[in-house]
Amino acid sequence: MKFKPLPLKDAYRIEIEAFRDHRGCFSRISCRNELAQIGHQKEFVQINHSFTEAVGALRGMHFQYPPKAETKMVKCLRGKVFDVIIDIRKGSDSFLQWHGEILSEKNNYMMYVPEGFAHGFQTLMPDTALLYLHTGYYDPKYEGGIKYDDPTVNIAWPLLIKDISDRDSKFPHINKDFNGLDL
Repeated sequence: MKFKPLPLKDAYRIEIEAFRDHRGCFSRISCRNELAQIGHQKEFVQINHSFTEAVGALRGMHFQYPPKAETKMVKCLRGKVFDVIIDIRKGSDSFLQWHGEILSEKNNYMMYVPEGFAHGFQTLMPDTALLYLHTGYYDPKYEGGIKYDDPTVNIAWPLLIKDISDRDSKFPHINKDFNGLDL
């Protein structure tokens, strides 16, 4: 695993080194020793999978409020996505800044999403599947979200939004009183 720091502090693109031979390939997607290089100490306690059929579909921007804030690692198993994070940590130098990365089954990249970040993605290919590793258990009482088209953040989605859930489309825009998550 190679950790490439992103412009938002504590976030990384993880480049997976695959062993390839005539049978195919083998790669490691999580290693406690290697993750310790970037200061990661928590155990991943939940693994989720998403499958999205339509190109241009959007899921996000999701986060968990403290004390249920979580770190995520996201990997594209099939297809391709524009994976986006927003730093919503109170007092962060990159507060309310976003960053996007292309994750695909071909480039074998992962996104390391620290606690205090909102996360979402847009599908760039049909029948796209993602795997998420979480350091916290999902708790709907602590669920939060930021609307995908929030003008304060101004994410440049690569495609026209073709499909989004009712829940995600009703997340609020950031208001002037939002100071971020106090972790």
